[in-house]
Formats: sequence, C-alpha cells, structure tokens
Amino acid sequence: MSLKSLAFGAAIAALSTAAYAEPVKVGMITTLSGGGAGLGLDVRDGFLLAVKQSGNADIEMVIEDDQQKPDIAVQLADKMIQSEKVDVMTGIIFSNLAMAVIPSAVAQGKFYLSPNAGPSALAGAGCNPNYFNVAWQNDNLHEAAGAYANSAGFTNSFILAPNYPAGQDALTGYKRMYEGELAGELYTQLGQNDYAAEIAQIRASGADSVFFFLPGGMGISFLKQYADSGVDLPVVGPAFSFDQGILQAVGAAALGVKNTSQWSKDLDNPTNAAFVESFESEYGRLPSLYASQGFDTANLLLSAMEKADVTDADAFRAALKEADFASTRGDFKFNNNHHPIQNIYVREVIQEGDIFTNKIIATALENHGDAYAADCKM
Repeated sequence: MSLKSLAFGAAIAALSTAAYAEPVKVGMITTLSGGGAGLGLDVRDGFLLAVKQSGNADIEMVIEDDQQKPDIAVQLADKMIQSEKVDVMTGIIFSNLAMAVIPSAVAQGKFYLSPNAGPSALAGAGCNPNYFNVAWQNDNLHEAAGAYANSAGFTNSFILAPNYPAGQDALTGYKRMYEGELAGELYTQLGQNDYAAEIAQIRASGADSVFFFLPGGMGISFLKQYADSGVDLPVVGPAFSFDQGILQAVGAAALGVKNTSQWSKDLDNPTNAAFVESFESEYGRLPSLYASQGFDTANLLLSAMEKADVTDADAFRAALKEADFASTRGDFKFNNNHHPIQNIYVREVIQEGDIFTNKIIATALENHGDAYAADCKM
C-alpha cells in the first residue's frame, strides 16, 4: 500500500495565514498492513489531520508501508533519502524497524521525528541531534505501570513482553519502578497469536498480578485467551495493550483494567478536546494514543517551519528543540536527549454506550523523563 507525493495544495492553501519559508518534503514509513496496521494508520491519519488543519501547502508527503519488516523499511528509507530527497522522516511504529532505519538516516543529515518507537539505544549514548522523539522513551509507560503496581499492593507480578527492543525496554521499565517480587518473566515471539502456554505458566506461578506489553494484534489475542482461561488475576499494562482499536476487538473482557498512558481522550485541555472532536469527525472513529502522537508530531514540524528553513539545519534543529506548539497532552517539552518530559497517567477501561474506551483515574508519574538522558552528551 503506497501513497506517493501526497500534497495539500490550493484547496487548503487559502486557509493559511502563516508565512512559511522553504517547502519541506516528509518521508513517512509506517505499518499499513498486517497485524500492526491499525497503529500505523492512526499515526498517519493523525499526522495528516494536523497538516490539513494548518492549511500549509508547503509540506509534501511521501507515505510508504513497511509491512512491519526491517528489510523493507531499510529499502524504503534508502529510496526516500537518495531518490525522493526527503528533508524529514517519520512514522515508524516498531522499535526493531526504528533501529534499522534511524541511525543511518540521521547520519546522512536527515531529521527524524518519531511518533512512536523510542528504543533505549537511541535515548542514551546513541542519541543524535537530528533525532527527536515526540511520543516517549520506550521504558516510560511501563515504569508508570510498575509505580501503579506498587500503589495497588501487588507484590508478586508475572511479566511478559515480545522479544524485540521495545519488549525488552518494557520489562526493564516495569522492573525499574516495581518494588515487589517476580512470579515469572517471559519473552514471547514478536507477532505471536497463541498464548495458551504462557497463560498456563501464569496459572501455575502463584502470581498476584500480571503485567504484559503486547501491542496490536498480539494484545487482542492475549486478552481474549486470558479472559477465556478463567485465570482471575488482575492485569496491568501500558496503553499499547488497551488502546482504542484493541478495546473494540476485546470487548467487555477488558472492563476495569488499569493501564498507563501519556495521553487519553479525556485529558482536559482545549487542544485535546478539539483534536478528539475533529479526528472523529474526519475519520468516523475515536482517536488512539497513536493518532494523538501523529498529530503532535506534525504540529511540532509545523512549529519549526514557522521559525526556520529546513535548509538551515542548525536553525531548524533549534526550532524543533523549542517544541513551541500546542500538544494534545498539554505541557510538553524535550529533555536534553530530545525525548519528552511529561506526565504519565493511570487509565481505567470503561464502556460509554457501545464503545469501550479509557478514562484517567490518577497520575502515575509527574514531569517524567527517562533513565538514559544522563548518558546523552548533547
């Protein structure tokens, strides 16, 4: 699936009152097919909505499907950099693809704005002046889950995640904050859809709680099988496992589950309220945190374009660092390693009419950075 050279032209140019300088060509590589397609579609749609609302005719988009395959992502990145001559890259969902693409892209002088993947290897000693993460560092939401587990009185958690960079960061993050014992720790296969063996181990483990990170279709499979298993242990996880698309597929089995997120549709600020309303109007569905991250990433880019030409790398980088835009999260700022400092919340799965969704019930971590920033020499 490919959308090439998608430009917002005269039809919306009349809406613009801002004076932009040099046009910017954006290469978006994201997951638009397979089990992770819902995540990439939401990032793409959130990004395009922000561009449309801006009325900026000076962004040209090149959008490609990475098929959740690192080799395909690398091929697409090479094409975008060498043939398409993009100025800025974005879009990657999965951290193994991010590690395959981002270091090379920024080494070639391209700006990379991550709307999702935030592997630890790019947050510490491997940070780069041209790399900005607009979502979170991978550990962050899992650290918040560990902090919540402490407050909930859990003392013997069974933890599991897929065996790839984001999964490894997930369990590291949970253990960084969690103060109890571990009844078990498992890495599953990326893309796995049968969790019978893992659920049997949970049942036999003596655990008092379960923490899991399984995004996209993996989370749907696990939650359905867990609900059918009769194992009656409370579960906690990051928003990736309890996001809008997953909840509609899982249904009532997820009600009452607590999960952690830097964003929620009920965050009380004007930008978020307008975003939720306009996204639902534009696409006929509620936004997910992935959509909010795509929206914020586009608005970060637009804010830099208002202040500097992309051809002046130092000035453009400084404008990105300022993060002078209205985020769906409210307060937003970058740490020294170009990863966010932000609040992370505890949400509860609820039902509103026929829709399963989340509401914020607490703040797990305030103005939280990441554990790797101290190792970044920028």
